[in-house]
Amino acid sequence: MGRAPTVVLYVLALIVVVVGVDILFFRNHFWERLMVNVGIVLIFAAFYLRFLKS
Repeated sequence: MGRAPTVVLYVLALIVVVVGVDILFFRNHFWERLMVNVGIVLIFAAFYLRFLKS
């Protein structure tokens, strides 16, 4: 699989995780939801930089 499809799938996985966590756990908690979303994005970014960036 090429680089572009991998990045697209990775971004879609990030969106699915963020929306899923928002809906399941933090529906009415704005600040907690914001902090968790930032953490999820940072984890995805660290994983991308460590394993997928070539």
